[in-house]
Amino acid sequence: MSAYVYWMKRLVTVVAVSMSLFHLYIAWAGPPNAFTLRATHFGFALVLAYLILPMRRGTEKAYPGLLDWAFVILALCAAGYPIVEQQYFNTRMAYVGPVSATDQTMAILMIVVVLEATRRAIGPILPITALAFLTYQLVFTNIRVIRLLEYQYMTTDALFGIPAQVSATYVVLFVIFGALAERMGIGKLFMDFALALTGHTAGGPAKVAVVTSGLFGSVSGSAVANVMTTGTFTIPLMKRIGYPKHFSGAVESVASTGGQIMPPIMGAAAFVMAEFMGVSYLTVATFALLPALLYYLAVFLVVHFEARKQGLVGLPRADLPRLKEVLVERGHLFLPLFIIIGTLLSGFSAPYAALMGIASVVPVVLLRKTTRREFTFTKLFQGLEAGAINSVIVAMACASAGIVIGVIAQTGLGLTFTGLVRAAAADTLLFGLILTMIAGIILGMGMPTTPAYIVQVALLVPALVRLGVPVEAAHMFVLYYAILSAITPPVAIAVYAACGIARSDVWATSFTAVKLGLTGYIIPFMFVYGPSLLLIGEWQTVTLTVITASAGVTLLAAGLSGYFIGLANPAARLCYMAAAFVLINPGLMTDTIGASLAAAGLALNYYWKWTPRMKPIGQEEIDRHVEAPEHAPIEPTDIIEQPAKAGGRSDPA
Repeated sequence: MSAYVYWMKRLVTVVAVSMSLFHLYIAWAGPPNAFTLRATHFGFALVLAYLILPMRRGTEKAYPGLLDWAFVILALCAAGYPIVEQQYFNTRMAYVGPVSATDQTMAILMIVVVLEATRRAIGPILPITALAFLTYQLVFTNIRVIRLLEYQYMTTDALFGIPAQVSATYVVLFVIFGALAERMGIGKLFMDFALALTGHTAGGPAKVAVVTSGLFGSVSGSAVANVMTTGTFTIPLMKRIGYPKHFSGAVESVASTGGQIMPPIMGAAAFVMAEFMGVSYLTVATFALLPALLYYLAVFLVVHFEARKQGLVGLPRADLPRLKEVLVERGHLFLPLFIIIGTLLSGFSAPYAALMGIASVVPVVLLRKTTRREFTFTKLFQGLEAGAINSVIVAMACASAGIVIGVIAQTGLGLTFTGLVRAAAADTLLFGLILTMIAGIILGMGMPTTPAYIVQVALLVPALVRLGVPVEAAHMFVLYYAILSAITPPVAIAVYAACGIARSDVWATSFTAVKLGLTGYIIPFMFVYGPSLLLIGEWQTVTLTVITASAGVTLLAAGLSGYFIGLANPAARLCYMAAAFVLINPGLMTDTIGASLAAAGLALNYYWKWTPRMKPIGQEEIDRHVEAPEHAPIEPTDIIEQPAKAGGRSDPA
């Protein structure tokens, strides 16, 4: 290793740890004015982006060159200008005060360095989207260039707007918490807990993937990071007991994707939602709780039914950790999560709750001798460094999304789009929801969840509200499809990550992932027609909705897998699926019809015995892509001893 590369690594560590310490201090002492906080946050993120993502990559010489250093200097100038001139920025009146040549130059520099850093961090889709919106504003509106630059750079409504505020206050702290938790053994606790709980049951490794990904995903808030962390352990275990490669990869990608909607932490988009709706993060987590549980219930049941249908067994108990030992020896590592939840329930802000969670990690690890060895100062600094580096992607995504939001707000494009959606839907709610679903998935393809959600809030949520959808349900509706784009072909980034581990065919895995996650595509319609699923309304209504929704999810899983109380014949599967779809719209009539269809399916299932030629779920549609897998015999040497460490860059939530 050359001296230059050595000192570059040390420089990255210093900048990253300084960024984490800065945000921890701000969370404790209180934030400065908006421009100073957001510009400092972007300054750190931009410098890290150009240092860790140099132009020359793919070789061992992946270190910053002259062009990268030029971008670092330009980024420091553009982000530092609002800090140095904070009084000027805070006291000037938009559209009234003059915009100097220096102001315009710095605005152009900021837009350029943000878009280039975003391209390096998450690919070209989002920067191209931002450029398309800027081009629209320049070419098709009468807004002057000087006013565009002023609005983007010198107000808190665009580049330094709500996405920047969320990234600088909420997201970075929870990302730091997730990085520290993973390095201090909490991630391993999740894995062992899931293994002890479900590893011995039918299809145990698949259930371990569901439980572990739900637990870890709620902390990481990133589908790809979740796949790369838990999937390296669970996918080989699923293949070991006989699950096909494509099914193993699909289970992990679907389970990992759901972590972004699983409280208590969820993903970055949840914090953005709280800001847009003007409610607390705890309120958003409350809205998300039941739909998230239904999502994971459906995935869990599908893998269970598939295992029973295929005759797959769990792992030998002798090879698994014991639940009592896990809880006794390391159960106290759950405490940081309970501290975060307790702090939120006590009425404190989400940043303060994250700070309390971070502050509790080390004392909790040191609490008992069984976990004390997990702590070292090296791991502590690695966690602070990883937290800052992982937040770079979210910061750049929020900055570029802020540019798009600025164009939409300044040009009134959102109102125009709302009118188009209403006209296309002919004021019919169902058509409007279907159009919004399609648009949401398309917007989310190739774009991280957070910017995809932000763009949809500006373009699609107003249209849904005009169609009569409650504001809470409208925001949750678009959030779900922004998240589900991670498993929706052709651009299914979580599936791609899982395929790399499972060595499976991408299309086969994608088709199976869509089937496994089908409940996730249906749940948003359920809480639009029945907002009680978001815990809104009287408790009697909420209880009835939970019961019927759970029944619908169970029937859908049975229909998808072809197994319930036994092998389900085609007629019974059709009844189960029909009952599940009828139960989407809560009400006495639909519940009665759904119950009748379910009863008919059970009767057909019981009286009409059927023995099909066994094929894994989704195999009919994908036979042309892969050969039917052979189930390898179970060998003791196949047991995976330790979970692999997280690797690679993660997508923002």
